Amino acid sequence: MTVNNITPAPGPARRAGARLRAAGILILLLGLGGAGLVYWTGAPPADLSDDVATPRTSKRAARAIEVNFGKAGLIMSDLMEDWQDPAIKAATIAATSILAASGCFYFAGLLARGDESDDSAV
Repeated sequence: MTVNNITPAPGPARRAGARLRAAGILILLLGLGGAGLVYWTGAPPADLSDDVATPRTSKRAARAIEVNFGKAGLIMSDLMEDWQDPAIKAATIAATSILAASGCFYFAGLLARGDESDDSAV
């Protein structure tokens, strides 16, 4: 009686799941590292609280942007002002990398569960 101690090679779904996990870890590390770098090397935003030409301090400027570009233009104007702050840039980069890495981990888990159900059917 011979015993076959050969383990089967991992299936394509398992290899793809491992690649997705590795990509998720890489995205997470690079994103958090990049966010930290942007935060620590960024210049503090200029204080424009007394400037009357910004949409936040002037209703006339805000209304002109809203008339010419609509609500989306006003939102984009506010977003571009907020993006002058390195802390907001860093938070956006970190949140985006966390979401992207979470997606990679989620799909890697789906592939692993799909691979397990295929093994039990054999």
